[in-house]
Amino acid sequence: MATGVNTELDHDQHRTQRFMIGLGRGGAGALIFGLPMLMTMELWHLGFYIERYRLLLLLLINIPLLLVLAHRIGFEETFTWREAARDAVIAYAIAIVMSVLVLLLFGNIKPGMPDSEILGKIAIQAVPASIGALLGRSQFGGQNDEEAEQQDEKEDSEISTSYGRELFMMAIGALFLSLNVAPTEEIILISFKMTAWHALVMIVASILIMHGFVYAVAFRGTHELTEDTPGSHAFIRFTLPGYMVALGISFYVLWTFGRLDDTAGMQVLLSAVVLSFPGAVGAAAARLIL
Repeated sequence: MATGVNTELDHDQHRTQRFMIGLGRGGAGALIFGLPMLMTMELWHLGFYIERYRLLLLLLINIPLLLVLAHRIGFEETFTWREAARDAVIAYAIAIVMSVLVLLLFGNIKPGMPDSEILGKIAIQAVPASIGALLGRSQFGGQNDEEAEQQDEKEDSEISTSYGRELFMMAIGALFLSLNVAPTEEIILISFKMTAWHALVMIVASILIMHGFVYAVAFRGTHELTEDTPGSHAFIRFTLPGYMVALGISFYVLWTFGRLDDTAGMQVLLSAVVLSFPGAVGAAAARLIL
């Protein structure tokens, strides 16, 4: 009886230790992946003047993104959506804490500032940092044999929804990378310098680069391409839908940051095409990261 109790205690201690290590990796991920935006002047200003309903919508959209991401690569193996929700909340909390600390360090929030400005800066920075907190486990943590076997079992149980999950993961990758560059003036500047031919070449280049990523990693697991599978399968099933996802994310991010207000239709399209270039890379690379 005592042996059974000791075994259970050891298991609980090991689980707690793994969870604490996961928290540490989450903090590191939030800092590393969120630092580019935490040091971007345009994001500091956006936190002050962004329309609050657009910021609220971004925060609400980030919740299901974190939920799905946590279900796949949470702080420890998650097999229920309740556990995934717990990890998503923890990731958000880590992101908020890291954002506050870094913004305080940089002097971007200080006593005397309006509460709305402080909350706006923290909220907008917490979105990429929360994604980074969950990516920290994927990037900085290895899996032992038991964890790898558990992951395989979980992926097998989700085979019926795996295609939709792949597209969703690409959306997360596109959003994460787009958030890093969309606030900068360079996106608008590049779009103003472009012609329709430049845009067409950029679209083709984005698709080709994305297809290179997709075909190279072969969508491990249920979507791994076999020798009998034609090359057009990956292009039609993953690359083209993935680019459309990245393009849609680009429109949304530009709208969120007010980059499409009072802008001509052609200029809106060019701006989205420019942003979808890094967005497409982020969407494809999501399979390498996630």
